[in-house]
Amino acid sequence: MKTLTSLAIIMVSLIGLPAFAADDSWDSIRADLYGTRAVQDGSNVIAIDAPYRSPNDARTDLAAQVVAPAGLKIARVTLVLDENPMPVSAVFELDVPQTSFFFDVTMRVNGPTPLHVVAETADGQLFVAETFVKTSGSGACAAPPGTDPKLALATLGQMHLAMSDALPGVSIGRVSSLNTRLSRMDLDISHPSHSGMQMDQISMLFIPMRYVETVKIDLDGAGYVSLTGSISLSENPQLGLSVPGDTSRVSVTMTDTDGTVSKVTRQFGGF
Repeated sequence: MKTLTSLAIIMVSLIGLPAFAADDSWDSIRADLYGTRAVQDGSNVIAIDAPYRSPNDARTDLAAQVVAPAGLKIARVTLVLDENPMPVSAVFELDVPQTSFFFDVTMRVNGPTPLHVVAETADGQLFVAETFVKTSGSGACAAPPGTDPKLALATLGQMHLAMSDALPGVSIGRVSSLNTRLSRMDLDISHPSHSGMQMDQISMLFIPMRYVETVKIDLDGAGYVSLTGSISLSENPQLGLSVPGDTSRVSVTMTDTDGTVSKVTRQFGGF
């Protein structure tokens, strides 16, 4: 498996991809990520929940659940927005492979785009599912920030954790329900997620790129999952994940592209 660092390099290099037709974009992205490795139809492994048309291009909820084929476990899940400037938008690397996994994340959708979710099993098999998301065409990655860039720095890195014992099912797709012993963990991150394509509305200068690079989540003192982010993450991103139902302690470490590190730990009871 590639390291998180090498994946970040791939994501940055893909910013410079030319404007291919939709199929050509995915073919190019797939080749950059996986070379000549076989990518199997994942329609019975992955269910994607995405709007037909994003109600807010700058903050679109995208979710997917993955249930591994019998006898296999999921080691990595990758979210790709083919036509976004940084198409490899989020990568979830599981420290201990799981039989099932769910994520729900707020993303920028820069324009109409195919959306691919790739699941990689612990033995190296790849499965992909896809859908298409239409947008208003506002160009979310270049849209002005919702908050003053200087004011956003005052709360940058603050995080809020919550847990619920109900993990909602995915409304679109053909994957069976997740294990009922799973709970849902929600993480809110205060971060401007500057894409490097946005212009300060007062100075009319471009705001330097600065986004959530990694989010490492430990459960009960052991590693669980690491998220590699991108400029596709929305401003003040929200992340939902499936976690074991008996989880009692969650620790999160967020690192952004400027090297800022923030941590939060919370003890939960009753799950």
